[in-house]
Parts: sequence; structure tokens; C-alpha cells
Amino acid sequence: MKIAIVGAAGRMGKKLIELAAGTGLDVVSKVDVAEGYDATWGEGVEGVIDFSFHAAVPASVAKAAEEGIPYLIGTTGLTPEEQKAVDEAAKKIPVVQSGNYSLGVNLLLELVRKAASVLGPSYDIEIAEMHHRHKKDAPSGTALMLAKSAASGRGVDFAGKAVYGRCGETGERPEGEIAVHALRGGSVVGDHTVIFAGDLERVELVHKAQDRAAFAAGALKALAWAKGRPAGIYTMRDVLGFS
Repeated sequence: MKIAIVGAAGRMGKKLIELAAGTGLDVVSKVDVAEGYDATWGEGVEGVIDFSFHAAVPASVAKAAEEGIPYLIGTTGLTPEEQKAVDEAAKKIPVVQSGNYSLGVNLLLELVRKAASVLGPSYDIEIAEMHHRHKKDAPSGTALMLAKSAASGRGVDFAGKAVYGRCGETGERPEGEIAVHALRGGSVVGDHTVIFAGDLERVELVHKAQDRAAFAAGALKALAWAKGRPAGIYTMRDVLGFS
């Protein structure tokens, strides 16, 4: 399968190129705004992996839709309008979209959903994530996925329960709140902790990424899986058979 990497000059782009060689996926186009990279992909590309910047996603996914090839989005922080462009493209092609492609994180999502369901609203949910100083968006896409999994486990709407950080005279913590906190510093690849704090005990579910290869390997697997699928938006839950 001949593929293009969009955002090829970035950390994830370079890791994808490095790992693709042993997967049966042939990187024939390396797209980036940096000097020495392709401005866009040419003919013959059979699938695209995008780890670029959110503002660049609409044009690229629209091009993929025109060409009828599967598209994988690892870019996070999309605005509602940018997401709308993805949704439109998914009417024509299979689009895999996830805030995190590692097997461990996607297992964690399932564990968080189950824990939230079993423990119930008497356990306060706090989510903390930490990434390297260069990450541009906050909170991370993975932290939001974890928060939404917790809300799903409780059967509540995340938007109505979400709080992002705290400052000043906030008052007592209301029951049912799901809080997300973002930390930045150093060269941290990605740490996520979901805390269920009860009156008598505390449960913590933790994932720590040691190498970006974990994300890249999952993304390559997901794009290969998407080839030949019907149009629509898929997640790693679909790829891994959790759905």
C-alpha cells in the first residue's frame, strides 16, 4: 500500500517513516511545509496519515475525499469548522480519527469506561496529562478521550460536566464533575492519569508512553485496516474490535 505522510517533518512524521518500512506500507510522499518536503502528495497514493497542524487538515482531507483514498487523522485540536470538513469527507471515504493510536491507551479508555460505570458518581474523577514543552494544544486529545470515556461509563454528557483546571475561589467540588488538567515540560512523550477519588479509597489508572513508536505503530496498523472499508468515521475501538 502506497501512502503519504502529512506532517512528515514533525516528531511523529519521522517516526512513522522510520517504522513503515517493516509493515508493508510504502511511504511514497512526505508532505510538510518545511524545506525539502513535498507540498502535497501526487498520483498513486493509496492512503494518507496526517499528523500535521489542525488548520491544515480540511484541505488535505478534502483532497483525499476527491481521490477516494482512506485518511487517518492523528492531529488534535480541530475547531468545529475543521471537524465539519472531516465529517463531510467521511461521507465519501473511510476516515480513522483518534487522539491516540497506542494499544495501551485504547485499552485504558475501556478500563476508564468500566471503572466509571462500576464506581459511580460518589467517586470524583480527575484527569491529569503531561507532555513535552513543544506541544501546542491543551488539554491533549487523549485526555479528552479519557474524560469522554468516563462520562460514557456514567451515562452523562461530558460537555455538561467538564471543567478544565481550577483557579481562584472555586468553591466546593460539585458531585459529578469531570476535571481535566494539562501539564507541560521537558521532553515527556505523554503521561495520562485518571483518578477516581472516593471517601474511603482512591483508584488510579495510569498510562505512560516511553516512545512515540507506540503511537506510530498503531497509526500504521489503523491505516492498513481502513483500506477497503466503507465511508465513515472510525476510531481505534473499531480497529481493535472493541466496538
